[in-house]
Amino acid sequence: MQILKGRVFKLGDDIDTDLIIAARYLNSSEPEYLASHCLEDLIPQLDEKVNPGDILVAGRNFGCGSSREHAPIAIKYAGFSCVLAESYARIFYRNAINIGLPIIVAPEACRAIKEGDKLEVDPREGTIINHTTSEQYKGEPFPPFILEILLSGGLIPHVAEKVKKGD
Repeated sequence: MQILKGRVFKLGDDIDTDLIIAARYLNSSEPEYLASHCLEDLIPQLDEKVNPGDILVAGRNFGCGSSREHAPIAIKYAGFSCVLAESYARIFYRNAINIGLPIIVAPEACRAIKEGDKLEVDPREGTIINHTTSEQYKGEPFPPFILEILLSGGLIPHVAEKVKKGD
């Protein structure tokens, strides 16, 4: 997994899955459609503002609410390379890993990082460098089994690799 570099889009605490992708858009599971409506009630025209590789930074309890897997899909296909948050709702965390979206728990970093900062994130180590402020942070590294899933691109590709190898 490569080093991720991007500009920060900053959110607060308790961002629920309905704010990530509103229920009115759940009539489709197409990633591009979901991405075009990602966070639109919080960041209008996000799809025109985000550049591939940008990084979403949030506070506590990110992804709370329903268990819809559409939320991490919308974030990933909107162009975000990863999410940093102080904490995640458990089902959102698992759904993100399952689709291959790196999400790092990094409370200190998330409190310090500002909108528009330029970051470099190493998802393997959990290290975060803020190139805007020259600050460095350490997030929680992934356990080996989660890192394997992320390196495969998500749970389905991971299982397909294991079946192909006969594991």
